[in-house]
Amino acid sequence: MSHSPSSSLDITTPKTPPGIWSGQAVHVACLASLLALVFAAWKCLGEPFPFVFWIAAACPILHQIFVWLAWRFEFRSSATSKAIGFRGYLACFYLLFGSRYISLFALAWMDGGSLKLDVLPQTIVTAVLVALGTYAAYSVKRYFGFVRAAGVDHFDPRYREMPLVKEGIFRFTNNGMYFYAFLLFWAIAVGFNSTAALTIAAFSHAYIWVHFYATERPDMNFIYASD
Repeated sequence: MSHSPSSSLDITTPKTPPGIWSGQAVHVACLASLLALVFAAWKCLGEPFPFVFWIAAACPILHQIFVWLAWRFEFRSSATSKAIGFRGYLACFYLLFGSRYISLFALAWMDGGSLKLDVLPQTIVTAVLVALGTYAAYSVKRYFGFVRAAGVDHFDPRYREMPLVKEGIFRFTNNGMYFYAFLLFWAIAVGFNSTAALTIAAFSHAYIWVHFYATERPDMNFIYASD
């Protein structure tokens, strides 16, 4: 879940890798707050499909905790590479990432119609979300690469020399994945007209920004700091 290195990074940061727990107090506090909001929303919705709902909530958490630990252990001792190799990491990364979509799709399917949007606004909103999210995903594949998106710069120093990506969705923001690609989660929820899925989509999109500020930003400050 690495993104195009931003010009806003603190390039004066010393070349010392962040510790395992660096930024994680913020991570835990924000996650606890988000889960409290999700729980309150779930109760207000009548506690729909508890097993599937909380599996869908757990998948983003497992994914982002895995990435945090894999990146930080790689920094400290190359432990991730030694344990499973980069290919193993990449397989785990995309299996967990895919689980976010599969679990959300299952929840949206089961809870379909609960949002009660009329067909026309539902169709328009879904189409816009799909268009933006698909363009972002295409831009990642075409100009950035899925390997780089998974954080290969934590493993291979050669990727740290690559220039800032400014094509496709990245013309509008350095972080097109988090701003726009995650709209596909919202598209699933609106497309199935599901309040439960919309709740999880909102949680997943908010939680990726927790990952950015608590884990990814300190890592990028180290990776792209001036010598």
